[in-house]
Amino acid sequence: MSTPVANVSPAQAWEQLKANPDAKLIDVRTQPEWTYVGVPDLTTVGKQVLLLSWQVYPSNARNEAFAQQLAAQGIKPDTPLYLLCRSGVRSLAAGEHLAQLGYTHCFNVEDGFEGPVDQSRHRGATSGWKASGLPWLQG
Repeated sequence: MSTPVANVSPAQAWEQLKANPDAKLIDVRTQPEWTYVGVPDLTTVGKQVLLLSWQVYPSNARNEAFAQQLAAQGIKPDTPLYLLCRSGVRSLAAGEHLAQLGYTHCFNVEDGFEGPVDQSRHRGATSGWKASGLPWLQG
């Protein structure tokens, strides 16, 4: 079965966030990741990233209130949603969940914020939001 969530590159997500005033970026990582690793910076396009954890830290259990928390932000089912995590795995799961709930325009930001580990077992050097040279903040 094919996934209802399309993969897009970080650059494609950035272009859509710039072009479409309704498009939203949802960072589904955890609070420690946002604080210590960084977050995308959308201020130059007049937006803010929606920080909404797919998994609860520190247990990594799925956030059962994820969809309710998203709806509480006023996000409608036809809003273009670009979901981002560390490497693209959690954001894909979150997007698939939202698609099952009737959200019709869910996109997974491929390779996430930091991308997969490289040969030295480090993230962030080869792919993902940061490696693509897109704006981000740390701390």
